[in-house]
Amino acid sequence: MTQHSRAKYKPSGKLQFGIFFQGVNSGTIWKAAESGSQTDFESFRRIAQTAERGLFAAFFLGEGLRLREHLGRPHELDVAGRPDAQTMLAALAAVTSNIGLVATQNTTYNDPADLAHRLSSLDLLSGGRAAWNIVTTDNAWTGANFRRGGYLDHADRYTQAEAFVETAKQIWDSHDPAAGGWRRVVHEGQHYTVDVTPRLPRSAQYRPVLFQAGDSPEGRDFAARQADVIFSAHPKLDDALDFRRDIVERTLNAGRGANDVKIMPASEFILAATPEEARDKKAWVRSLQIGPQQAIAYLEQFWGRELGGYDPDGPLPEIDPVVEETSETRGSGFHGAKARQLADQWRAEAKEKGLSIRQFVSAKTSRVDATFNGSYTEVADRLVEYARTGAVDGFNISPWLIPTGLDDIVNHLVPALQERGVYPTGYAGCTLRENLGLSTPERPGTDSADVVAEPSAARA
Repeated sequence: MTQHSRAKYKPSGKLQFGIFFQGVNSGTIWKAAESGSQTDFESFRRIAQTAERGLFAAFFLGEGLRLREHLGRPHELDVAGRPDAQTMLAALAAVTSNIGLVATQNTTYNDPADLAHRLSSLDLLSGGRAAWNIVTTDNAWTGANFRRGGYLDHADRYTQAEAFVETAKQIWDSHDPAAGGWRRVVHEGQHYTVDVTPRLPRSAQYRPVLFQAGDSPEGRDFAARQADVIFSAHPKLDDALDFRRDIVERTLNAGRGANDVKIMPASEFILAATPEEARDKKAWVRSLQIGPQQAIAYLEQFWGRELGGYDPDGPLPEIDPVVEETSETRGSGFHGAKARQLADQWRAEAKEKGLSIRQFVSAKTSRVDATFNGSYTEVADRLVEYARTGAVDGFNISPWLIPTGLDDIVNHLVPALQERGVYPTGYAGCTLRENLGLSTPERPGTDSADVVAEPSAARA
């Protein structure tokens, strides 16, 4: 048993904010008069600088490896053109100074030596602010985009990901200034073989911070062994407390400290000066997130057929789906859903609650548990309880409007939280690791006999 395993979890009493720039999905409104562009740098610059003004810890970019489809053709209602995460974050590094830069990158469709080098580059260019959100994929739909098909068995995805991350860590750990160079890294495994001598020194934060978002038992164990931060799906207080207890137990079982893994659930904030204004604002946001076309298209993903003849303000279709299971083309959340069974359940639910197609889809697609709606003071008071209990370390906020969707949070909610003593009043340091309160990784013991010396120019 390690010394870590005897320690208890201790809440910091503070919360951090991150911004999750999704780029796609109906949660982000792109059709409002106030909306910017999902591809122009100005959208990214403005909201990243607003987040930094609000002392946000991290700017988090999602990833889309294939244009989503709808009934076998490109999804006309889905915005396209999500820029490459590392390219965008490198550009943002030049116009920000403190906020962390988190790139979602897939272990299935990258190679560890190459990705480790690119993330090291971002980490060095940003002065130690880079992070990697580790995701896995095993579906053939995405694989076809890489001419690989579904080559990775579902059961192998975390095994492959763990070997990938361990190899990347070895590459980042291989720079040894005391020995005057780098150590060669060799990995021979089921999915790839690596023989590499790294080319970059360590960054100001030692190596990129690691985020992970898997919620299955395998994903939680993976995060407990490898991650610094979990991007969780458990923002409701009671659920968040249960998730914290589970992760602490898994982290201790992995031989790490009880406080070693931070938790930041995905969340949405719809706020105003008064409770009444906040309720009206929420209704307006929901009406824009799910319009008539989006409501019909959502059902078409499950029915597998055109439903354009149905009234969005009428009852759910009485006809049955033509598919047994939905596919990956609408997104991973739809994969494997039993379409006919769901249709029966949904028709009964909508009839019981008196909901139209549009009202039903709006309710289904709104993450009720993840939405904080109310006046600035109401929500600030609620968040104090999260900080006091240590349910979470912060929230990864998905703004419903780009690029102004953080303005009211930064201008009103952040000061309210600072007055209550649960939000930072300044950045703790220059690196993401410092600002998240993470410790510096311990470099494993190595044999100095295989050191490849730094070039003289590098030592000068």
